[in-house]
Amino acid sequence: MDWNKYLYFTEDEFACFATDKCAMEVAFMDKLTELRIEYGRPMIITSGYRDITHPIEANKVGGGGSHTKGIACDVKCNAGKDAYDLVQLAIKHKFKGIGVCQKEGKPRFIHLDLKPRFAIWSY
Repeated sequence: MDWNKYLYFTEDEFACFATDKCAMEVAFMDKLTELRIEYGRPMIITSGYRDITHPIEANKVGGGGSHTKGIACDVKCNAGKDAYDLVQLAIKHKFKGIGVCQKEGKPRFIHLDLKPRFAIWSY
């Protein structure tokens, strides 16, 4: 993957913190870049690629999730308009999986992925 074409993102911010591997899919990164351009604000990635041995993925029944396939990321997000705009644009840009983490005491983020079918949930 040519990370030089992604002006708003770096390989380091998408690398698995457990292994330093990074296997993001080009189609996902292209779509995320289009979203970032329209969003017009910085997008801080809190989790990108996760190796199957990553602690979160290793505990999942039936293997890893979308992060292990390189088709998902979590974006740090403020409450209110920032979160609303990001979710609205994610739907417009055809991200199929959208998760909103907004529990007290946890960092707020929006999960974006390219699942085969549309799903939206909260953590």
